[in-house]
Amino acid sequence: MSAMPLFSNLKPKKVLFIATRQIGDVLVTTPLITKARELWPDAEFHFLGYRGKLEMLKGNPNISKLIETSDRPGFGEYLSLIGRLFQRYDLAVVTQPSDRAYLYGLVAAHRRIGILGGHPQGLTEQDKAKRSKSDKQNAWKKAICLHTVNVDYFAQHVITEKLRLLEVFYQNARDVFNKMISVTPPVGDPLTPAIANQLRSPYIVLHPGPLTAYKRWPLAYWQALVTWIVKQGYQVVLSASPAKQDLQLNQDILSLLDAQTRQHVVNTSGDLSIPQAGTLIRGAIAYIGVDTSITHLAAACNTPTIALFGPTPPTNFGPWPNGFIGEQPYQLRARSQTVGNITILQGPGECVPCRKAGCEDRASSNSECLDHLEPTQVIEALQKALQA
Repeated sequence: MSAMPLFSNLKPKKVLFIATRQIGDVLVTTPLITKARELWPDAEFHFLGYRGKLEMLKGNPNISKLIETSDRPGFGEYLSLIGRLFQRYDLAVVTQPSDRAYLYGLVAAHRRIGILGGHPQGLTEQDKAKRSKSDKQNAWKKAICLHTVNVDYFAQHVITEKLRLLEVFYQNARDVFNKMISVTPPVGDPLTPAIANQLRSPYIVLHPGPLTAYKRWPLAYWQALVTWIVKQGYQVVLSASPAKQDLQLNQDILSLLDAQTRQHVVNTSGDLSIPQAGTLIRGAIAYIGVDTSITHLAAACNTPTIALFGPTPPTNFGPWPNGFIGEQPYQLRARSQTVGNITILQGPGECVPCRKAGCEDRASSNSECLDHLEPTQVIEALQKALQA
């Protein structure tokens, strides 16, 4: 943790929030936006992010304008964006440590606050070299900012990280955490009749597909879980992103089910927008998913949520339990932990969580901790959630 910042009495009239990453990274900025609104009730808030990644902000009452840009803009698009942003804002809030996000903040605003990247603490020479390189890369970013917050991938929750950006505007920096903290989900959209007409209550939403293979739970385990849920008399609704591998994963799960079980499963894979996914999840009695953005959405919708975590530290990116007061809801390692409507399950092993890309540290790797997270553990957690 860095030293406490000096107090600033800045009262910006226009603020630009910058989150140039994935949809989950956009969603976890919403507590920061809410807290900023408490500080500056009359300010105008705009949000800059990648095209197609801002659906998590649909209907957010605190954002008056969304600005979209390509994740790989050409020179002409860069020039156009710079023209739209140039010194239009009193404050830029840079919520990711990327060079591009900081450059946008530098162009857009007179003052900036921002997140600085880093690396997990380690003892190897390679770790030390990475930290040294990161410190050099961060020097110019720190120099152009009123206040910065360092990433801590193990001990600091990502929502705490974002909220700490506002420390500089409180005479007592800890006051940013002394009220209930909640994630604001997008306003829901109606489901299409083709999906809505298939639903019957009570139903449970399952989201098996992460962006990367090392966050996957074994296929046979999903089969066992779906079969058990259907035998209890519940309908199962499968969801997935439009990504090819996620669509295929749900098809593979369906192919393992017997004909009678399949009659009680609705596959919405790739057919839902983010706001529609929110509508679907709000109507569910429970949600079970892997470490992915839709799991964070389920938590924000206040649906009982069971999250299957492998290499990712829940202390850094566990779904936030709405209404929690404080900086850290979770333990680093626990086979099962429940806070509010969220239950996080982790597999066994002293290496859990390692924050690597699976056991082979590459996107296509498996993760033994998830391979050893048995369906019985998930079923037990689901039973407790339904009883509650």
